[in-house]
Amino acid sequence: MKDNRPGGFDLAKLLAERGDERYELHARHLNHQLPRMLRTIGFDRVYERAQGAYFWDADGNDYLDMLAGFGVMGLGRHHPVVRQALHDVLDASLADLTRFDCQPLPGLLAERLLAHSPHLDRVFFGNSGTEAVETALKFARYATGKPRILYCDHAFHGLTTGSLSVNGEDGFRDGFAPLLPDTAIELGDLDALRRELRRGDVAALIVEPVQGKGVHAAPPGFLREAQELLHQHKALLIADEVQTGLGRTGDFYAYQHEEGVEPDLVCVAKALSGGYVPVGATLGKESVFKRVYSSMDRVLVHSASFGSNAQAMAAGLAVLAVMEDEETVANARRTGDLLRERLAGLVDRYELLHEVRGRGLMIGIEFGRPSSLKLRSRWAMLQAARKGLFAQMVVVPLLRKHRILTQVSGDHLEVIKLIPPLVIGEAEVERFVTAFTAVMDDAHSGGGLMWDFGRTLVKQAVANR
Repeated sequence: MKDNRPGGFDLAKLLAERGDERYELHARHLNHQLPRMLRTIGFDRVYERAQGAYFWDADGNDYLDMLAGFGVMGLGRHHPVVRQALHDVLDASLADLTRFDCQPLPGLLAERLLAHSPHLDRVFFGNSGTEAVETALKFARYATGKPRILYCDHAFHGLTTGSLSVNGEDGFRDGFAPLLPDTAIELGDLDALRRELRRGDVAALIVEPVQGKGVHAAPPGFLREAQELLHQHKALLIADEVQTGLGRTGDFYAYQHEEGVEPDLVCVAKALSGGYVPVGATLGKESVFKRVYSSMDRVLVHSASFGSNAQAMAAGLAVLAVMEDEETVANARRTGDLLRERLAGLVDRYELLHEVRGRGLMIGIEFGRPSSLKLRSRWAMLQAARKGLFAQMVVVPLLRKHRILTQVSGDHLEVIKLIPPLVIGEAEVERFVTAFTAVMDDAHSGGGLMWDFGRTLVKQAVANR
């Protein structure tokens, strides 16, 4: 049979010949600690294919994805509408990225995004969440003429230098100084916000309406009152919705849970990609954009080489169409409420289970010190070695025994974060709760493979000191 491929490249053949080398290739050429870490915790699986909220291995076993690529796979993997949109845009052979014309797709995607953002006026398209944050930081500093950005402790806004400057975790920041002149406050601390604003040099406060690390929502009223204080001091409110936006929390944006909140700049990314093409967007008010792009001389003062590319725009348009047609925001709210209620009902049953919290399909499961003497001594052993080991002990059997992919919500935290695809339903809720209950039963029995694995983690943590 004649091969009609142009040129000599055959992707399927390459994967068939060398796909089994995946872990060796990573160890040799990429981040060598990744395969080491995956093997240590037993996550070195080989997934052959994926669809929706599931993976399958070579033996045909299915795995429930409760991680969604850290929120990228809002519609699950390989949604047929998004796939078809990408086939269509490639087949169209558009004159893309000429840099000196105005293609229709960016304008159409901006229009659809702004329809969900009634107080915002314009959009800048970049390539990732951290780039969306970088854009917001630059725009806020230029529009206000002030240098300093406020952020919240334990925040995560990305890992490039500007976004790293507003990252609330020292583990990410260590060794990369000097960073931008920014200051941390506690999430919800209005007195600290007032104190910093009185210095007169604050351009903006950037905040996740629900923090990814630990899954902590801003206290009721905080965003609205912070907005008023910022505007009194001619500073801006930036909402980082990279993970929480596009329906994750049961509203299109997480800030919409609080009436009267209208951020000056909003950052989105992750789910907008459909899981295919990296894309980020910074939405803002007219006044901010017109200050940045104040004349034709400044037309390229902020741009991105691959920003607004046709494939990313097509993916984003398809994602928004699917969200509207399949009512994924309502599903996230309904299914998230069900999952959270089922899990919260277990808190009184298990002494190691401390709290279940979150909004929509962004849920934090926190573990805490038990009361019984036998479990308390084992808990103390884990805490002495490294905080966060118990949560990792829960994550591992969920994958190994129950074929459910989850992960801890941050380093040194006893919290598992659930951010599954927004398309899951009652069947997936039942599967997760059943598996989680079995793991908790094992943990509270005081023996078994789970605590054996805990001892392995303790040895590894001690060896890494």
